[in-house]
Amino acid sequence: MACVLLNQDNVRIKIPSSETIENVTYYEIEVMVSSIKWTLRHRYNDFAELHETLVAEHCVEKDILPPKKLIGNKSEGFIEKRRIALETYLNSVYTYLKKAMPRELALFLEFHVYDIFFLLQNMALRFFNEGVTILENSQFHTFDLVQLYAISKRLKQPRSPLEVVDRKFDFSHVLDFNSHLRSLVVEGSSAPYGTSNIVPCTLPVEFSTFRSVENLTIDGYSVNRIYNMGNLRDTVKVLKVHNTSLKNIVELAMCEEVHRHIANANDSHLWLKVTQLDLSRNRIETIDEAIRLLPHIESLTLNNNALSEISNVTLLPRLSELHLASNNFTSLPDNLHTKLGNIVYIDLSQNKLSSLSAFAKLYSLEGLDISCNHIEDIEEIKYVGCLPCLENLMLTGNPVSTIVDYRVKVLQPFGKRAAEICLDNERPNQKELDTVSILQALRIAREGKPVVFNANDEALFSAQVPSS
Repeated sequence: MACVLLNQDNVRIKIPSSETIENVTYYEIEVMVSSIKWTLRHRYNDFAELHETLVAEHCVEKDILPPKKLIGNKSEGFIEKRRIALETYLNSVYTYLKKAMPRELALFLEFHVYDIFFLLQNMALRFFNEGVTILENSQFHTFDLVQLYAISKRLKQPRSPLEVVDRKFDFSHVLDFNSHLRSLVVEGSSAPYGTSNIVPCTLPVEFSTFRSVENLTIDGYSVNRIYNMGNLRDTVKVLKVHNTSLKNIVELAMCEEVHRHIANANDSHLWLKVTQLDLSRNRIETIDEAIRLLPHIESLTLNNNALSEISNVTLLPRLSELHLASNNFTSLPDNLHTKLGNIVYIDLSQNKLSSLSAFAKLYSLEGLDISCNHIEDIEEIKYVGCLPCLENLMLTGNPVSTIVDYRVKVLQPFGKRAAEICLDNERPNQKELDTVSILQALRIAREGKPVVFNANDEALFSAQVPSS
């Protein structure tokens, strides 16, 4: 980002061209502060309004702006002559006012968008006016990386005398807002910022000003560029990191370290309050041992990664929900219950599983989403039909869901619990339950066991099964 206060003698302002749109001429302005460059455009009337303010409040000479011309002001020759004169004017004004840099000139040149100091002034003004309302209504705010970078850089700079001109622009308003914020969203982008050559995703940032954040979302920004997590490890309860090309968990858990090895971890790397971790849409291939640095996780989401096995989850004694949709699972170990003994919900949708046998001993399982896999054999249902707590089962999108009487055949292994099963987001109707009861009775009869009916079952059985 630009920092005009540190580069006052390394600023170049040009007006390389002009453009006429619907009979209105706009002058293209190029501003360069050291290596940072951006473009903007203004009409002549904008120049005139700026000049009027600068003359009245900052003692700029009245005659240095090229005068208005009512006739012939659309000719190419006149526009070109005015373009050159306006470029000279801007450079003269900047040279005269660069030490004071009035806000009117800074806004005209869009320093409030691309320059650290003036961008922070705008943030301070907003939080001065709206900060309390934002915190009271939602305690939620989204920062882009340019804003966070400006904050990070400002923390390392001495206080500028320009900051005391008006208290509502003071950097302290930004610090105060950040210290009370509960939900923080960081949005990255690899596209150039505005019309500048600033690429937000290349900017390193720190989070030391955030002291109360409980919900942190980082989207589209590499955690490798974070160099100070501040208090976040002590406050964050819900942590979401998406679209960052994250390959393993240690990169996140120890993001500030140069050498990110679990052997180098200590108590300072522990995320003490995180109960929900969502690392969807990354490139994680394995659940590495660094997961132990987030020991209190209850819900772990790793959708849309490159996982093919479940590992190290025994390091999470409180884990009850596991979301692994859209990964590379083709099979699961039969001893899955030794890894996920207390699991309540599993989402393994959109994988390539062909068997349900691994779920047979997950006795605390209440919900299972196995939709859009390769389950073909209806006999696989027997492995989950005996689970005493299972209430929600998703099988849609599997080949087995296309067979005749699919719902009844899936519900049958659950026996008397069939009425409690929500299959593919739909509770069984009475007709399905009646059919399940008949099939259960027939199976028991074939096995040579005594059949016990209640009055309703007996009447239904007599009506549907003809006597021999």
